[in-house]
Amino acid sequence: MGTIITISRQYGSGGRIVAQLVAKQLGYQFYDRALIDRAAEESGFSTHHINESGEYATSSSSLLFGLSVANTMGQGGMSLYDNVYLAQSKVIRAIADSEENAVIVGRCADYILRERAHCLHVFLHADVESRLRRAVEEYGEADAKSEKFLREKDKRRKVYYRTYTGENWGEAQNYHLTLDTGLLGIETCADLITRAVQAMQ
Repeated sequence: MGTIITISRQYGSGGRIVAQLVAKQLGYQFYDRALIDRAAEESGFSTHHINESGEYATSSSSLLFGLSVANTMGQGGMSLYDNVYLAQSKVIRAIADSEENAVIVGRCADYILRERAHCLHVFLHADVESRLRRAVEEYGEADAKSEKFLREKDKRRKVYYRTYTGENWGEAQNYHLTLDTGLLGIETCADLITRAVQAMQ
C-alpha cells in the first residue's frame, strides 16, 4: 500500500507549491490539476466546472449554498455539486487504493481518506500579509487587497467542506500536522512534511 499525503490550506498560504516540493523530494505523484482532469473524465463535466465547483461553495453562507445546491438538482435527485464531489471522491479513493505514493491537494481528501492507514494529513496556514502578497504576485489576483478578500475565500471553502464532510475545516485535531508557511517559509514546511513522512516509514 502506498503512502498518501493530503495538503489542505488557507487561500494564499502556498499549499500547492509546498505540495509540489514534497512530491519532488519524495518522488511521489502530485495530484492537483491531474485530479481535476480525472474527475472530469469520470463525471462527464468539464474541467472548468470541476475546478469552479469542486472545492468552493458559491456563497460564504451555509444556508445560501444549500439553496444553490438544491436549485441544481438533476436526474436521480443529486445536484451538480454532489456529482462533482462523488467524482472527486472516486478518483481520490482510486489513487489511494493503488500502489503509488501520492500528494493530493485539497478536494476534502483528508476527510475522504480519514480511515485509511499510511496517510499524513497536513493543514497549511499563514499570516494575512504573506497570503495577500502571494495572491497578488503568484496567483495574479488583482482584487487581493484586504483581509476581507481572504476571509471570503476561506469562508467559501469552509462552507463547502462542512457541507460534504460534516466537519470543521482547518481545525488542528483533524490533521496530523499543521504548519505556518508565513513564519517558517515554503521550503522549511516542505522539508518538515518530508521528514514526517520518512519518520512514518
